[in-house]
Amino acid sequence: MQGRDLRGQLGAFLEAREPDLIAFRRDLHMHPELAFDEHRTTDRLMDRLMAAGLRPERLPKGTGLLCDIGPDDGPTVGLRADIDALPLADEKDVPYRSTVPGVAHACGHDVHTTVLLAAGLFLAQQAEAGALPGRVRLVFQPAEELPGGALDVMEAGGIKGVDRIFALHCDPRIDVGEVGLRVGPITAACDKLTVRVSGPGGHTARPHLTADLVYALGKIVTELPAALSRRVDPRSSLSLVWGRISAGSAANAIPDDGVAEGTVRCLDDADWHRAPDLVKTLLGSVASMYGVTAEMEYRRGVPPTINEAASVEMLRGAVGQILGEHAVVPTPLSLGGEDFAWYLESIPGALARLGTRRPREGTGVVDEVAQLDLHRGTFDVDERAIAAGVRVMAATALTALWEGRRPAVNHPVPGAALA
Repeated sequence: MQGRDLRGQLGAFLEAREPDLIAFRRDLHMHPELAFDEHRTTDRLMDRLMAAGLRPERLPKGTGLLCDIGPDDGPTVGLRADIDALPLADEKDVPYRSTVPGVAHACGHDVHTTVLLAAGLFLAQQAEAGALPGRVRLVFQPAEELPGGALDVMEAGGIKGVDRIFALHCDPRIDVGEVGLRVGPITAACDKLTVRVSGPGGHTARPHLTADLVYALGKIVTELPAALSRRVDPRSSLSLVWGRISAGSAANAIPDDGVAEGTVRCLDDADWHRAPDLVKTLLGSVASMYGVTAEMEYRRGVPPTINEAASVEMLRGAVGQILGEHAVVPTPLSLGGEDFAWYLESIPGALARLGTRRPREGTGVVDEVAQLDLHRGTFDVDERAIAAGVRVMAATALTALWEGRRPAVNHPVPGAALA
C-alpha cells in the first residue's frame, strides 16, 4: 500500500472513530482492573472484536485474549497491548477518574489497549479488502504489572507461528505525536532479592560472645552491591538496590534474625542469566566473615527488553511514513522492567515509546501537568496520543508483513565485488 493511500485511509478511519476511541479509553480508565482480574476489560474487547466479525479467543485463565486477522498463507506479525492496572489511588480531578478505590490506570495500559483495539479494527478492514499481505495477531495481555502475563500468553501458544512482534508504551517525557525508538536494550531485567540473616542473639554489651547480626546485615547491604559492580562489565548496568531492611526490636539486644529486600536490575541478557549464582556466591563470602548464616531467595521478574535492529527499522519506516520523519526521536535506556521482554527472548521484535506529553495550548511550552511520571496517581495523557498510536501500530504491522514477504537476500561475501 502506498504511503499516501495508507495515511488517507487511516485518517478517514480515525476521523469517524476518534471520539468513540477516547470514550472507550475513558471507560477503561474509570473501571481499572488488577492483574488476572481484567474480566470486564476482556469482555469489552471481546464484544468489540466480535461485532467487527472477528473471532477472538479468551486466554485459559479467563482474562486477556488473542485475535488473528487476515490470511495464514504469509508471514505473521504480533501486536501486543497490556490491559491491567496498578494498585494505586487515582488522584486526578477529571470526569473519567477511577471508580475503583485504590486501583488506577497509572501506566497508560488503557491507552495501549484502546490503540491495539482500533489498529485491529482497521487491519480487519484491510483484510476484508484483500490488502493484508499476511496475518496479524492481536495479543491483549493480562498481568504485565505483576508480572507474569506474558509467560501465560506464551504457554497458551500466543506467539506460536508469530514471526515478529511489536508493542507501544506511553512515555510522558515525549511529546504527543512523537515516537521514541532505540536499538538494543530499552528496559532492564528486574528481579527481586530477599536475604534472611540468622545467628545467635545476645547483649549489645557483649558482641564478641555472639554474632553481631545487625552489623553483619549492614555489611551485606553495603558490600554486596559494591562487589557486584566489580564482578561484571559496567556496561551491563547490573545493580542491586535495597528497598527494605529489618532487624531487632530493642536497642540493647542483638537480634537473632534480620531481613533485607531489594531489586536486581540489568541491561545485559547474559549477565542477567548468571546474576543469581553470582549474588549467592558473594553473599556467602560476606556473611561468613561475620559468623552469620545468610539465606537467599532470588525471584526472577523479567529479562531485559532488547529491541532487534531490523524491527526497529520497520518501526522507523512506519513512523516516518505515517507521522513524518520528525516524529522519530531517540529514547534513553530505562532500568524499569517490562515483561514484553519475554516475547523478545523467543522471537524478534521491538518496543517503542508513544509520546503522551502535551504542550500548553498555543505556546509550545510543555505543560507541567503533562510531565507527571508513570506509576503515579496523577498520571494522565494527551488523548491525541491514541490516534497517533493507532497510526503507528497499523502502519508497523503492514510494513512488517510486506517486509516478511520479500525473498531472502543473498548477502555478498565481505570483500567480494558487487554486481
